[in-house]
Amino acid sequence: MTLYDIPLRTLTGTDTSLADHKGKAILLVNVASRCGLTPQYEGLERLQKRYADRGFTVIGAPCNQFGAQEPGTAEEIETFCSTTYGVTFPLLEKLDVNGPSRHALYTELTKTADAEGESGDVQWNFEKFLISPSGEILGRFRPRTEPEAEDLVTAIEAALPA
Repeated sequence: MTLYDIPLRTLTGTDTSLADHKGKAILLVNVASRCGLTPQYEGLERLQKRYADRGFTVIGAPCNQFGAQEPGTAEEIETFCSTTYGVTFPLLEKLDVNGPSRHALYTELTKTADAEGESGDVQWNFEKFLISPSGEILGRFRPRTEPEAEDLVTAIEAALPA
């Protein structure tokens, strides 16, 4: 099974998968609306706008596992993201990223180590995984890494399709 084979649902309930974005570099981020890191939506949206026409997308995966910081319904999350941060990138339904109900996507993603060589559980909201246009996990960036941090932007630019 590849990352592309894992079934997902959009925030609006439509069946999807990462295969819908095959050929693009993907930055997959577990997001939350009531977190101290929520302003990262601004940088994520700037990345989306800067690189979308070059074969890139951010995908947000709302998660309520960290301090119950994403308690809203799908409609509330969508409204918050679009009106507060102007989010245009795709959002998935709420997912568990850790624990016994961890979504299959995160079972695969969390096998990847970060820059310090640590794999395993997602630490908090806004942990980022960079996926190549062919579906390979290229990197893992911990929550406090800002979306426009030099190391992340460099990795995104290197991952863009030729």
